[in-house]
Amino acid sequence: MPAAHEAHGADTAAAPIRVVVVDDHTVMRAGVVSLLAPASDIAVVGEAEDGRAGVELVERLTPDVALVDLRMPVIDGVTATAAITAGTAATRVLILTTYDTDVEIERAVEAGAIGYLLKDTTGEQLAEAVRGAARGETVLAPRVAERLVARMRRPAPVVLTAREKDVLGAVADGLSNAEIGRRLVIAEATVKTHLLRVFAKLDVSDRTRAVVVALEQGLLADREPPH
Repeated sequence: MPAAHEAHGADTAAAPIRVVVVDDHTVMRAGVVSLLAPASDIAVVGEAEDGRAGVELVERLTPDVALVDLRMPVIDGVTATAAITAGTAATRVLILTTYDTDVEIERAVEAGAIGYLLKDTTGEQLAEAVRGAARGETVLAPRVAERLVARMRRPAPVVLTAREKDVLGAVADGLSNAEIGRRLVIAEATVKTHLLRVFAKLDVSDRTRAVVVALEQGLLADREPPH
């Protein structure tokens, strides 16, 4: 079976949205083609069974939309997506996969995918997603959209400077401000300034709580919370 093939006769409809399907499972590709078949304004013009063949097929056909799986041989869907979006602005990539983890979603979006669908998508939803992608609209499966919204609502991680970590680490060692100053060769007033900034970032009001919260958030490596 060839790695990729082109469908012929798909140009009989008036200006259809031209689609290629890139998936390493023959049954899945056939299923996608079948789901899109009732849509008279969409034509599947080619299929590929691995990421590299998919990139080559898109380069040759320049379809409006490429439906791309994530886990594939030769090169994966994220790598293929990056190659497709870098090579032509004319083709929009829609990820169609079973995976909906934050890491997978972020990698796909960063690679240039305009949308992210799951393989439990209905034929009608898939066709509408293809139309939206062809118009340049972002298309997300409901579960994926929920994950992205939830992620955006999480508080931003606290970032301490190297010096703030040094100061807080010294606090964890039980040192006073004067002792911290001598260890780090900085003025005691500077130690106090760093601690105030740490308290503000961690939303705490005392030294012990600052150490506990920092340890809970993994900001001080290889230390145990004070008892």
